[in-house]
Amino acid sequence: EKYFTYDKIRENLKIVRKQLDRPLTLSEKVVYGHLDDPTQEIKRGETYLNLRPDRVAMQDATAQMALLQFISSGLPRVAVPSTVHCDHLIEAQVGGEKDLQRAKDINAEVYDFLSSVSAKYGVGFWKPGSGIIHQIILENYAYPGVLLIGTDSHTPNGGGLGGLCIGVGGADAVDVMAGMPWELKCPNVIGVKLTGKLSGWTSPKDIILKVADILTVKGGTGAIVEYFGPGVDSISCTGMGTICNM
Repeated sequence: EKYFTYDKIRENLKIVRKQLDRPLTLSEKVVYGHLDDPTQEIKRGETYLNLRPDRVAMQDATAQMALLQFISSGLPRVAVPSTVHCDHLIEAQVGGEKDLQRAKDINAEVYDFLSSVSAKYGVGFWKPGSGIIHQIILENYAYPGVLLIGTDSHTPNGGGLGGLCIGVGGADAVDVMAGMPWELKCPNVIGVKLTGKLSGWTSPKDIILKVADILTVKGGTGAIVEYFGPGVDSISCTGMGTICNM
């Protein structure tokens, strides 16, 4: 099985560059590099793109319905590498060990279902206590140029490694696991040029808080916020993950 799609990305971008006849930003290279049909019309904020994500990740609350829908497809195995992460059903009440055991007792039927379905259809299964989904993605599945969708709002955390990780609904995850293209309205790109470097008490969170203050929450809708400039060099991978996450 081939998990890295750099050859396909390069082939797509050759076609897209001829069509657009302009330089591409990094985020555009990742998005357009995963087009199902690189000859399709591309207009920021207008056209809808049919994309082929590299991976799918699901948390245990949303994975239940998503996997039930996938079962109804009748397919013997997921079409792309996919994982289930059991973290959302664990409630923080007393302490780590007791809360984990309580979650296992209360959600035993759910965990058994997710585990057995994952084993049957080739889905990776991260059992309760293995970690938080968006951090597992960053540490194990994210890589430069990846296009990953996840049924969790913190999925963009994986962007800290130079890929594009996007939070989606369960139905979108099912489409991709079933081998269908994923539809996304062509995102606008908002560029943020960082000069200087982080110093003293400043942290990556200060950067995103300032950007959020300027754009407001609505200002980022339908867009990718892409950072560039010499200031990026002083931000660590986890720092970039924090910025993407927020």
